[in-house]
Parts: sequence; structure tokens; C-alpha cells
Amino acid sequence: MDISSLRERLAAHGQEHLLQFWDVLTEAQKKTLYNDLNELDLEEVLRFYKKTVSSLNEEQTKLDERMEPIPADMHGSVTRTPLEKIKDYEETGLREVSNGSVGVLLLAGGQGTRLGVDYPKGMYDVNLPSRKTLYQLQAERILRLQHLAKEKFGKCGEIPWYIMTSEHTKEPTMDFFARHSYFGLEKENLVVFEQGMLPCFTFDGRIILEAPHKLARAPDGNGGLYRALREKNVLEDMERRGIKYVHVYCVDNILVKMADPIFIGYCLSKGADCGAKVVEKAFPTEAVGVVCRVDGIYQVVEYSEITLKTAQKRNTDGRLTFSAGNICNHFFTTQFLKKVVYDYESSMMHHVAKKKIAHVTPEGRAHKPDKPNGIKMEKFVFDVFQFANTLAVWEVIREDEFAPLKNGDGAEKDTPTTCRHALFSLHHRYLLNAGGTLVDSEGEPLPLIPRPEDRVVPDSVSPAAAPKCPTTVNANTEFNNNDAQKEMRWDECPVVVEISPLVSYAGEGLDHLVANKKFTCPLSINPPAKKIDV
Repeated sequence: MDISSLRERLAAHGQEHLLQFWDVLTEAQKKTLYNDLNELDLEEVLRFYKKTVSSLNEEQTKLDERMEPIPADMHGSVTRTPLEKIKDYEETGLREVSNGSVGVLLLAGGQGTRLGVDYPKGMYDVNLPSRKTLYQLQAERILRLQHLAKEKFGKCGEIPWYIMTSEHTKEPTMDFFARHSYFGLEKENLVVFEQGMLPCFTFDGRIILEAPHKLARAPDGNGGLYRALREKNVLEDMERRGIKYVHVYCVDNILVKMADPIFIGYCLSKGADCGAKVVEKAFPTEAVGVVCRVDGIYQVVEYSEITLKTAQKRNTDGRLTFSAGNICNHFFTTQFLKKVVYDYESSMMHHVAKKKIAHVTPEGRAHKPDKPNGIKMEKFVFDVFQFANTLAVWEVIREDEFAPLKNGDGAEKDTPTTCRHALFSLHHRYLLNAGGTLVDSEGEPLPLIPRPEDRVVPDSVSPAAAPKCPTTVNANTEFNNNDAQKEMRWDECPVVVEISPLVSYAGEGLDHLVANKKFTCPLSINPPAKKIDV
């Protein structure tokens, strides 16, 4: 190890403190730190830091006068589009799936820290009757979609699943899929790759040591995708497989429709090289970014970047002018991704995230600060909108397609409970649309969205005495009732309906199973024991 040269290089960039504990390290620790520092492109990361913090010093003006909504002809909506047209979009998307032209790419670099677990969020079980994890639900939706495309066009196109993990989530994710036999997917169609990591900095530009022999590093944001596509040869794999279109999404949305054929068909009908699926903002001050144009350039503008007056602005029909709430659900052509990766990625700005970063004190002790002490640099996946020639926006119903899992139970929103109930509600509507009815123990239809007072047991009723969820008569081998769910109190599960993605991708194919039948909860609809031909 040429420690003298390393010291000189660090000192030249004001980072000599990274070797302050060198003399007390073990030989193994010295090797680890030396290799990490030698592999670090110091000039590049310091250039990132200087460029990123310089943007913080620029005067941040509101964007109101420079903003305009996405043109109406490029802002479609599932609620304002004739059914025949939606069916056309769906047929186009299914055709591309059957041709093997579609891939899905999952952004799964985050651990479940806010959920209170130390494993990848995709492995989380939100306590559905089936106990399926997010990964399993998504895998089964892919299988079902392949089946639908083959059924429609007679060709079995496979959908490769690319999963971008981080340093902390790659191995657990790969082990998890292997232990579960890839949930029925072909092993070669699961491509797991790792996003990049960047050092964390103090506010005065010094790289932080997490331990005497270890740099504090963090994933480079979901926008690190584009660099990873190149460095991990993922784009090359897509081209080898003949993938023309890629659906990119985040792991934490329990209702996500991977490779949604309607969304793909819509984007193709607009000749878009880039697409964003959005939900209508619930109210003007909802803290979500909106997809719009600034100075004619597509981008996502955060609520904090505009004034209240602009956030409240409405069209003549009463809808918010800037209503396209971003949900990190995107369409890209591989040709567009190729241009981004090789022509634009290096020019994309990092964003600053001020964080509480664990570090080692000058005395060599580990310390977790109680307030932000440094920055992490990250890029966002939607930063590439600015490079699109044509961006198409497709608005969907929030209750049908967006229920993120971010916080542990007890938080105000985005918890395992809210996700579980969102899926139950969606599947209840699938049941009703197919002609089935969900009834209570008295035979009365259950309300579609239970009232708050229906979910609360009076204080005078003890938990043990609270009414239980009724059980279903198991008359059809395709219907099962999970015994463990029989003890769930009805104030916790007024509606419990879970339909396996292997049975239905988006509510289709249920008529012959449920039409003109009544069911009580908890209800699970699963496929026959035989394997579905995909």
C-alpha cells in the first residue's frame, strides 16, 4: 500500500482527515480504508459537491410566472377518455408485451428504516390474508400480464424484471427471490443490479467518516439509475433482449400496475419518448410535486417552489391548473434511455439532502447527531424529463393505483394499514364490477368505503368482545378463507377482500367466479392448484 502517495492526494484536496486514525487501525481495517479511498474518484465527487452546493447559494425564486401545465392534448385521463379508446390503448400495450418488447424496472434501493425494519422494503409483509410481500405481489402481476398477452395474441412475450438495489439491499433481495423460487418467474428474467454510492459531506466540504476505517456513504438517489444502466451493462442487456419500452416505478406502491398496457398504449399513441403516470392532486396544498413545463421544459415542480396563489389556481371546469401529482411511475423508450445515459447523464445536477449522518468523533467514538450535520447528494429519476422531445402524462384514479408504503403503523399516512385497506377496497370494487356482492353476517351488502363510525368499537366494548369478521362458506375450491383472519376484529377490517394477481391483473376474468354470488369477509380468491401457463 502506497500510503504516502495517498496522503499527498488527500491533502491536495483538503481531505487528509480521512487518514487520522490510520496508526490505530488493524491491518484488515487499513486494507479496507485504503481500497475504498483508492477506488474513490476524489476529483469527481468533489466536483459534484462544489457544483451542488453552489446551486444552494443561488437566489431561489418562485417559478410561478415561468410555469405552464402540460398541454391538454398530452395530458390524458382514465376518467375522461372513452372506454373504446382505453381498450385500444390496452390492446396496443398487450401486443407489445406479447412481442417481448416491454421490460419493467423497479427502484428498490431503500431499506425499511421508517417502517422499523432493517431489510429491503420489497420484502415487507403488510399483513394481507395471503401474507404476500410487495415483491411477491409484483412478481405475480408480471406473470398474469404475460398470460393475458399470450391469451390475446397467441405469443408468449416475457417481461424481464430489472431491480435496482443499493449496497445494503442487493444481497438480501437476491437471497429472498432465490429462497422463494423467484415466485414463478424465470430466473434469467430477473436482473438485479446496484446503484452507485457517494460520500457524505459536512457543510464545509469534508468527507465524513462513519467509522475510523469507513467512509460515510449513501445511495446517489433514484436518479442514479441512469449511471447504473451504463456501468452495470443493464441497457446493453435490454437491447440484447429486444426491449423497446421500459416501465419504471418505485417498490413501495402496493397498487402499482407493472407494465400497465393502457399506460404503454397511451404513450405510444402520443409518440412519446417519455411518459409520467400521475394522480390528480387531492387539494392545492398537498405536498406532492406536479408535472408541468417551466420555460417550455418538462419537469417536476415541488409545492415549495410555487406560491399558494399558483397552487390554488383553477381552470374554468374547476379543476386545479397544476393538478398532475407525480407518483414516480414512468414510461421510457430504450432509445430515449440510451440518449440520456450516453449524452445527458453527466450534465444532470445533484440535489442536496441535509441529513443527520452518523460519524466518528475525533476521539474515535461513534456518534449519531440529533440534527442535520451534513449533506447527501442525489439525483431524481424524473430529472430526465427536461431532455424529452415529447412527454405524455396519463392521469389515473388514486384509489385504483397509488397507495405508498413509507411509515410504520401509528403514523398519519402511508402505513401498512393504509396500504392493506387500499388493496382491500380496490379488490372489493373488482368484486362488485364482476357482479359479486360482499355482505355482512346479516346478509346486508357491505359499504364500498366504510364510514369512520363503522370502524370504531365503542369504549364500552372490550377488544375481546368486539365483533369478529364473518367467515366465508368454502364451497368453491378456488375460494379460501384464512383461519388466522377469523380473529381479526371488524373495526380493523370492515372489508377484507384479496384477489390473487395470478387470478386478475386489474379486475378482469372474475365474472365466471363471482357473478350473482354473495360472499362474506375475509375473502381470498386464488387460482386453482395447477400452474398458470405463461
